[in-house]
Amino acid sequence: MVLTYVEHDDDGVDDVSLEALTLARDVADAEGEPLAAIAFGADAEGAADVLGAHGVDALTVVDHDDLDSYTPEAYARAIVQCAEESGAETVIAPGTDRGAETLSHVAAKLDETLAAEVTDVEVGDAYEITRQRWGGTLIEHAELHADTNLLTVAANELSDRVEESDADGIPLAEARVVVSGGRGTDGDFSEIEELADRVPNAAVGSSRAAVNEGWRPHDDQVGQTGNKIAPELYIPCGISGAVQHMVGCKGSENILAINTDPEAAIMQKADYAIVADLHETVPAIADELDARGHAE
Repeated sequence: MVLTYVEHDDDGVDDVSLEALTLARDVADAEGEPLAAIAFGADAEGAADVLGAHGVDALTVVDHDDLDSYTPEAYARAIVQCAEESGAETVIAPGTDRGAETLSHVAAKLDETLAAEVTDVEVGDAYEITRQRWGGTLIEHAELHADTNLLTVAANELSDRVEESDADGIPLAEARVVVSGGRGTDGDFSEIEELADRVPNAAVGSSRAAVNEGWRPHDDQVGQTGNKIAPELYIPCGISGAVQHMVGCKGSENILAINTDPEAAIMQKADYAIVADLHETVPAIADELDARGHAE
């Protein structure tokens, strides 16, 4: 049996848990084993239909007054008990802070190795895994040998379980101009979107940090584990310029970086740089484009 720890809230099962279920279902199919899930809190029973639709054969709901708040030690104890009683040889959790912390406790209790940030598994005598390390700057291929295989699934990396962008426009890989926002937007992409709207054949992108914060869908991400772009002009706004981001935009003919930190890596690698607040600079650029358009 393959057991998956599932997180949920009032809106239902969270997206990262659905991603974990995607990988878990693939592993269960390859093993020829059933897929089970474990969730905490009485309201988890309401997720049964959704989990069933995603291939879960059995759901264990753990409910106790002492578990009203998140308690990783107790959660881990329950997962270990469930795994031992069901004979599960694989336990998979979402790559959230809670998922990683809980499965770390499980690993300690079972004296097993935890493979974190996994994106792919090939089942054989040992699991051949692909996982991210150092924030996605390194992609590792390794073998996992364990009596109980413990995995967390990298968040926002299984696209079939990630919300698709609802923005109209051309794909990032085909855009002539890409305007991207990062952590410096503080989650407000309205000015980024307005600037892109004023430029023909432009698209909106984002950094991995913005995706991880839930500000943008994964298909907007520019980077090593996102989209590889090659526009005539790339405008990263409030993006530090981590290595994995630069891998995604290295095909750009010109980079115009906007950042308040003149020492940010993106500023050193840009063809043009503006040291300023993006919330002031981006609207100013949009206004100038409007003025030139009206003048013509």
